[in-house]
Amino acid sequence: MEKDTLSVNTAIEKRDEISELLYPLLASTYALYLKTQHCHWNVVGPQFYSFHLLFQSQYEELAEAIDEMAERIRALGSFPEGSFDTFSKASFIPEADKPLSAMEMIQALLEGHEALIQYMRKHLPFIEGEGDGATADFLNKRLVIHEKTAWTLRSTIL
Repeated sequence: MEKDTLSVNTAIEKRDEISELLYPLLASTYALYLKTQHCHWNVVGPQFYSFHLLFQSQYEELAEAIDEMAERIRALGSFPEGSFDTFSKASFIPEADKPLSAMEMIQALLEGHEALIQYMRKHLPFIEGEGDGATADFLNKRLVIHEKTAWTLRSTIL
């Protein structure tokens, strides 16, 4: 990730390392956003309408998170790459490689949210230890949202 040309002096020594941890989260959140929107467009079956609306609310929330995350990386003094190529290389969320049934969509999205939760839980102690309360606060809020979304999806699986 390219560094900012502006002088950033925020008393966080390891800003670059924190940005490097946030970038795969940004790319993976974007991948989950795309997967969720894909499910929104392609879901079929008796629960079409409720799933269609559920997926829409989820991808809209993810879109806001993507923007906030990229802006956090900028505030730390780095430039987040935004191409599909760089996102696909940095993401740990797999793409859907075949058409999915509604329940398979729910399962795939659940696994995506759980992967984001696990990644954040793994790296949150480092960020907190570096005294970056703003990033830690952002990640904790994201955890709450992803855990609630995972619970919603998990509760839908028959």
